[in-house]
Amino acid sequence: MQTSPHRVSTGRAVLALDEGTTGTRAGLVLEDGAARHVRYRAIEVDHPGDLLVEQDPMEIWGATLDVARQALGLAHRDGITVTAVALSTQRATAVLWDSATGLPLLPAVVWQDRRHAAELAVRAAGWDDQLMRRQGRPVGSRSPFLWAARQIAGHREVAAAHRAGRLRFGTVDTWLMWHLTGGSVHATTPTNAASTGGYLLTEHAWDEEWIDALGFPLDLLPRLLADDAEFGASDPSVLGVRVPVAASMGDQHAALVALGGLAAGQGMGMFGTGAFVDAATGPVPALPRPGIAGVVAQPGRRQGDTTHYSLEAYTSTVGSALRWLCEDLRLFASPGELGEAAANATGRPGTGPRFVPAFAGVRTPRWRPGATAALTGLTLATTRADLARAVLDGIAHSVCDLVDGVAGTLGAPLSRLRVGGGVSGSDPLMQTQADLTGLAVERVADSATASLRGTAYLAGVAQGLWTCLEEVVEAQPRGRTFEPALGGADRAALRADWRSVLDHHLDTPGPTPH
Repeated sequence: MQTSPHRVSTGRAVLALDEGTTGTRAGLVLEDGAARHVRYRAIEVDHPGDLLVEQDPMEIWGATLDVARQALGLAHRDGITVTAVALSTQRATAVLWDSATGLPLLPAVVWQDRRHAAELAVRAAGWDDQLMRRQGRPVGSRSPFLWAARQIAGHREVAAAHRAGRLRFGTVDTWLMWHLTGGSVHATTPTNAASTGGYLLTEHAWDEEWIDALGFPLDLLPRLLADDAEFGASDPSVLGVRVPVAASMGDQHAALVALGGLAAGQGMGMFGTGAFVDAATGPVPALPRPGIAGVVAQPGRRQGDTTHYSLEAYTSTVGSALRWLCEDLRLFASPGELGEAAANATGRPGTGPRFVPAFAGVRTPRWRPGATAALTGLTLATTRADLARAVLDGIAHSVCDLVDGVAGTLGAPLSRLRVGGGVSGSDPLMQTQADLTGLAVERVADSATASLRGTAYLAGVAQGLWTCLEEVVEAQPRGRTFEPALGGADRAALRADWRSVLDHHLDTPGPTPH
């Protein structure tokens, strides 16, 4: 992505780096809070086995360094003074490297990896309750600590580096921070540590009992710092400048900041390959509740010594469902064409075919990780427009399940829902989302840079560029708002019908996914 190629800007800026699962962005976040000179590079994601998802840590670092240097070059050209570096990253993707060479010893294991899911499921019965109380999340189906423990036990080079005191472990934020500071900082932050399944919510500390039970050496844990700590300075031989590295956040947490999720009840939805719904809960965590599956409590951000908490729910199939229909089945030329067809469907809402987009399981409202997708209710009268409408309705209902789960855990309706991500560009989907949630849905003006801007805002406040987060967040231009067009009775009927469809599908034995 490239923005404002001919615009000349001056003044101060934060160099923000946003390393995601499929690509890395860098940009300059100026004093008006806008992102300029954004540069992007895609990175590969490998699937060497059915449950395995990996990446090349050197490709991650190389892409990040490349786009950072491009943005810095444009800052120099335009007379912009970079005052700090801020980092946002994909969460729970882990790296093992040798501190003597700075090189990874293995591919990074990505947050989507499920190679240890079966073993973790066995541990869940004995650990879930206590982890929910102290971490805000269950054992789950991934663990960077268990993966690393297995490598130390079974990989000769990793074991040798550990014996020699050269082994370093960390998630992507830690890996990038170590390189940005020339190897002087080995640290992580709450918004990254929480997703590893090893962070004590209210103590700002590692859950050493659980991590030790997984066989992970505690001496390899990165130092825990606040999200807006001054992590040291960038190495001039790496970036060409020496400035403070002033913030580091998990990507969804940074997006929640940029989209204005600062006070309790303020929420966001990010629509990409999957969808995340996050909401701020204030200075006290709202812990998961029995009967509401898939909603986790986490630190929304930690500023200084104060943690502001949030809730999060996730569905893995949103944009991927649209790509399946358009690119794999070729029923529609593009998601845009699918949206246009859906707008032309003539049946009443809640009639016609139904689509359950569970290509990678269901987390909320019921925990069914092995569930598959379903398209039902087809007749010879079903049209392409009916199929398109069913797909958008199924996606919107699934995201509404996330909103309901987060609100139910919070114990109050969301006061606001701002949305972003590529799939949020579908007007029919956003209108349906507003209708089903009963909330005004505001699509922000620049969602592609939300994570990049959010971490820059945190760094800028710490560095004195702004007085507080509210100042810069509320100064951003408003996007388009979709108001609910359904009455309460109609909305309740549609949601009840969806729950009936979903429950029937989840309770009906189906083929075992390969």
